[in-house]
Amino acid sequence: MLRSQVQGDLLALLFLHPQQEFSLTEVARLGGVTLSSVHHEVTRLLQAGLVRDRRVGNTRLVRADTSSVLAGPLTDLLAVTYGPRPVLSDALRGVLGVERAYIYGSWAARYSGVPGPVPNDIDLLVVGTADVDDLEDAVRPAGERLRREVNIRRVAPDTWARVERGEDASAFLATVTAAPLVPLDLDAADRRPSTAGAVR
Repeated sequence: MLRSQVQGDLLALLFLHPQQEFSLTEVARLGGVTLSSVHHEVTRLLQAGLVRDRRVGNTRLVRADTSSVLAGPLTDLLAVTYGPRPVLSDALRGVLGVERAYIYGSWAARYSGVPGPVPNDIDLLVVGTADVDDLEDAVRPAGERLRREVNIRRVAPDTWARVERGEDASAFLATVTAAPLVPLDLDAADRRPSTAGAVR
């Protein structure tokens, strides 16, 4: 629906975290894209009046312009299209025993450019020792926000390590790893605290 996947990911990151600012470097890292492509998209979105920016020293910070008449409808649309990656990353960040997490299945396929219908649910693979009840509690609000059921499959770290080494895997894991996987960002170490109140 949008001009590029970089644009969709950028808008989703900003509008689904409306009280936060992000440096362009952080946006590039979270999206797994180049800084130049982020700079290009931010320039376009500034011209369209969808984002705001400011400088702190040499750092350029961007955030969603929530005063735009498009902000509410756009946020809803982004939540159900590009939203699963940032929303589920937020939901799992800090859950004890989660080492890695990936979206797989039809949503991951659509995100990766495989044509098909809009997915009705989201398949989530969690690598780690987290309690399944804790995982379900963590993603339940995310599923409500995304307006889709989130199906969780947990895999033990040693099992995933064998899969990564190319050793025998179950039929399920062989199918999952043969198709697109979208990694979630679980690193909170450099997550910027909200400074939206300082933005003019």
